Amino acid sequence: METGAHEGILRRQSARESAARTYARALPVVPVRARGLTIEGADGRRYLDCLSGAGTLALGHNHPVVLEAIRKVLDSGAPLHVLDLATPVKDAFITELFRTLPPGLAGHARVQFCGPAGTDAVEAAFKLVRAATGRTGMLAFTGACHGMTAASLGASDHVTDVRVARLPFPQDYRCPFGTGGAQGAELAARWTESVLDDPRSGVPLPAGMILEPVQGEGGVIPAPDAWMRRMRRITESRSIPLIADEIQTGVGRTGTFWAVEHSGVTPDVMVLSKAIGGSLPLAVVVYRDDLDVWEPGAHAGTFRGNQLAMAAGTATLTYVREHGLAERAATLGTRMLSQLRQLAAEFPIVGDVRGRGLMIGVELVEPGAGAAADSADDDRYTDPEVFPAPADGGPRPAAPELAAAVQRECLRRGLIVELGGRRASVVRLLPPLTISDEQAAAVLDRLADAVAAVARGHTGSGRPHATHAERAG
Repeated sequence: METGAHEGILRRQSARESAARTYARALPVVPVRARGLTIEGADGRRYLDCLSGAGTLALGHNHPVVLEAIRKVLDSGAPLHVLDLATPVKDAFITELFRTLPPGLAGHARVQFCGPAGTDAVEAAFKLVRAATGRTGMLAFTGACHGMTAASLGASDHVTDVRVARLPFPQDYRCPFGTGGAQGAELAARWTESVLDDPRSGVPLPAGMILEPVQGEGGVIPAPDAWMRRMRRITESRSIPLIADEIQTGVGRTGTFWAVEHSGVTPDVMVLSKAIGGSLPLAVVVYRDDLDVWEPGAHAGTFRGNQLAMAAGTATLTYVREHGLAERAATLGTRMLSQLRQLAAEFPIVGDVRGRGLMIGVELVEPGAGAAADSADDDRYTDPEVFPAPADGGPRPAAPELAAAVQRECLRRGLIVELGGRRASVVRLLPPLTISDEQAAAVLDRLADAVAAVARGHTGSGRPHATHAERAG
């Protein structure tokens, strides 16, 4: 492509596309070629992509087994659009999907193909449990992100017209109860029980509870395994279907094939999308067969039968399973988290490093500021008599400007990362599960250098910074 042509493409995008675009604002890249972890832009620059289609690309860009699966369907003359008719391609996908499901669900499961986005699968799951229970209310958690359509948006964290009962999600760094750890998780569980059992809580027995085993957009917050088991007991004893949103956590991302496997919980319903389509649009709901109360056409969609996505998805699921990529994600993720925590020890602008498997978050905070209840500007939270600080000083105010600066510095160094969290203050890493040790070291080095550059600019410190490789050596 001619020099400067990418700039024209970016200008035309800005002039013609919706103001709702997101990634394009912070990442002015025009991809023209990609393979694995690497993207080449129209300007000739190469980038390490740790966004991976927001977790969609389990095998990275254009993995050979995915391309071969797509070519095979194209060359076979099979129809590409079949509504919900049975096909050999769909049969192979369902067979492989059921092979990977948690054992407690696989033996008596049904699958519903939805519109090709995860949010439609969430909508379908809500409709399913409402039909099965005859109830209407839903339970969701603070910090959740389940989609952008009406019902799924109502269960997410950024709405003001709330029609879903919202429960506290346990976390250590910004614990809503100021304790963190096992005590914070216990208090969150007790609050949930109180809401359900108090006849004056204002929350009638709901149709279902939806949760993410690791909150992604909420700031990469893993749910404690014991708390997950407690939610399972709470819902099961009250005949409330438990919906696990595995749209981003599934297919090996967190170190097990499905993130619920860390806790041993078997949900009643699983909502799946992103990586299950092998980079192409696909979404399904998998649920216990006794919940299968649908009337024909109760949830339909013209693009339920995406044959290319099913073929690519089968290839991806099989490859992850046969090559032990979930186990690889667990091992490499643990190592990356350990190395990234050195940043928190070295730079005051890093407040917390957390994650599970290859789903990693680095939270940026205001250095030297006092503790804050996730509020950098609101002095309602600074009265020590009303809000006494924890013994260790508590979390410092979130710093979205610093996170954005780190993202920009990463891009300058050829590293693509995403932002998330309550105030967009968490730098997120979602590399493909196929990332090599050498590539992981390069990612960590570029991120560490970006953090160091922002820290120097923010504090004025001229202290020299060793690269990640030098520190490790």
